[in-house]
Amino acid sequence: MPPRAAVGKAFASDRCGFYAAFRPPASPAKTTYVCLPCRRSWKRGWEASRNPEWRKCPHCADVMIHAGAALAVPRRSDTEGWRVLTVLLNAGIHFHKSCCGGPGYRPRTMREVRERLAYARTSGEPVARALVRTELPRARPHRSPRRGRAPHGR
Repeated sequence: MPPRAAVGKAFASDRCGFYAAFRPPASPAKTTYVCLPCRRSWKRGWEASRNPEWRKCPHCADVMIHAGAALAVPRRSDTEGWRVLTVLLNAGIHFHKSCCGGPGYRPRTMREVRERLAYARTSGEPVARALVRTELPRARPHRSPRRGRAPHGR
């Protein structure tokens, strides 16, 4: 009789297809949908993006926004957090997971949002790109030439 390989019973049986029939189906990945007027959120399956009936808010029947699976929803009483979330979602920024972690940088306070919106206005950068910047470039102070002296090179 040949020597037996040290393989677990479940692995060996699964390879034969015996236990595969008894395994429960994998649950579909869920993502967050947000109703901004109600300040409520729900986790729904990805198929909700295709079914308009599932995208309606159960509380007010308004259409919910697909925010992404990596969203940390603020508490309903957190007015500033919901204002920031409203600005981000209306600018087209979502909270989808990436391969190496979360969705990346997102501003958390209205001060950070205002700074990035002001930067977008002055620099001409698109608002969505300015809102997800980790750090804003520092503005260089304008230096006027000294009075009474000729510019260099003359």
